[in-house]
Amino acid sequence: MTSYALVAPARFTLDSFARITGLHPDVVRRLVALGLIEATIAPGGRMWFTPDQVAAVARISRLRSGLSLNYAAIGVVTDLLDRIAQLEAALRARPRRTGGISWI
Repeated sequence: MTSYALVAPARFTLDSFARITGLHPDVVRRLVALGLIEATIAPGGRMWFTPDQVAAVARISRLRSGLSLNYAAIGVVTDLLDRIAQLEAALRARPRRTGGISWI
């Protein structure tokens, strides 16, 4: 059976993404090249961004302005923060034991 999407997935062009995030398109290209944000590149070379990448840019901007981190350090910090979130989610999903000392 064939299924069809009823609506097109939300996505932004490079120019609209740059306008939404307040960044210059060259900075957006640099963030993609560094692997800090993800983009889908169409066969013609056109970049497309999903709405969740707007949040990624906001996170990068907070780290850059709040902690004065360079882009290399931002990559390391975001990877660590993502890993911490995964570990915390796994810990919350784990069944609690009864009795004994609870460290949580």
